[in-house]
Amino acid sequence: MRWDNHRVVITAAGRDFGRTLAIRLADLGAEIFLSARGLAAAQRVRDEIRDRGHQRVHAFACDLTNPASIRAFASSVAEHTDRVDVLINNGSRYLAGPDLLSATDADVVDTIASGATGTVLTTKSFLPLLLNSEIPDVVTMVSACGTPGHHRSDAHDAFYAAKSAQAGFADILSKRLRPQGVRVISLYPPDFNNADPLSEEWKTTPREAKDALTAHSLVECILFAVAQPRDCFIKAFHFEQA
Repeated sequence: MRWDNHRVVITAAGRDFGRTLAIRLADLGAEIFLSARGLAAAQRVRDEIRDRGHQRVHAFACDLTNPASIRAFASSVAEHTDRVDVLINNGSRYLAGPDLLSATDADVVDTIASGATGTVLTTKSFLPLLLNSEIPDVVTMVSACGTPGHHRSDAHDAFYAAKSAQAGFADILSKRLRPQGVRVISLYPPDFNNADPLSEEWKTTPREAKDALTAHSLVECILFAVAQPRDCFIKAFHFEQA
């Protein structure tokens, strides 16, 4: 499936999986609106994509813990386009440490704000542009930590809280936006191998049953879900942990 007619917003795309998504979807022809907490990081990824011959890519700063920054991001995107076809809620701060006392109050607030509040406000801010699309999809990168009963991660309790909030939000949003034709798709991956999409490792990373999940496979899950007919609402992808 080519994405030439898709206009895609990706949060936290300055590094890691957000960068991977931006590069791969641009390679498929999508117009990309990417953000990072710092503008310089977003611009670096924008320039990497443009160096590959894809000029329809735009970089913005967006601090997901700051409501005004989220609103400014959406307003800036609206100056370039009258619609968004896919919003990918990728941004959420990771916080390590299985001991509740190991994190500062500031770290806890930042973690929950970026993952929970940030996802809700980003979706809210971009909803008018999504409703202008004939093929609107909201994709949220949750985590296995957002699955009830999951306990195999060394992530901090605050990260579990943020991911559980994302999961609850996506679940109710799917039901409430369906009458307007908006599909809400969530991914719940465990820790996964995120090879650089511009390296040889992207092609050579093992993807057998015994291997850890790869970013390559996660991208393909998103491509698969978005490519389905509009009566097909794939709410979630859950993955076996190796």
